Order: sequence, then structure tokens, then C-alpha cells
Amino acid sequence: METFQSRLTILDDWGLEPLSADTRHDLMEIMDDRYSHCSTLMVSQLPTEQWHQTIGDNTLADAILDRLMHNAHRINLLKTDSTRKIMNSLTQVEQLE
Repeated sequence: METFQSRLTILDDWGLEPLSADTRHDLMEIMDDRYSHCSTLMVSQLPTEQWHQTIGDNTLADAILDRLMHNAHRINLLKTDSTRKIMNSLTQVEQLE
């Protein structure tokens, strides 16, 4: 039986809280299935140096991050005000345009 697998999976706000054991196992399965077949985009405010700790289990963290980071393209964005903050500073008329 063939399963559907999207070409791009986006994980937004990655690392806001530590992963539970079930979530770690699920993420490992996802990363293992996608490795070298599909693209995964991780968006996080958490520095990559802290991802291992957020995943929790050392063995699974090593395996997940190995699959994720092996062929990764990292883009570090400059620190700026959030878009929400910028948008809220607009007047009502500017927001409607």
C-alpha cells in the first residue's frame, strides 16, 4: 500500500516546549521517513544549539538531528521587531489599505 508523503513539511515555532516521549518517537518516524526523499522546513526562535535539549532523549535527539541537519541549509535571520509589533504600530487607515 502506497502512502502519501508531502514534498514539503513545515514545522513552525519549533522548540517552544520540551518534547514528550510520544512526540519524540513520532518526530523520529517522520524524520526517518522523509530523510533524503522530501524537504522539511523548521522555523524556530530557539538556537539550534538548544534543539538537542528540547528533544530530550539523547539517543533519539542524536538520531533526529542527524537526519534533519545532515543536508540542511541554515538561514539565520537578523533580530528585528516582530511583524505583529510592526503591524500594530500602523494606523487603522494604513491597516485597511
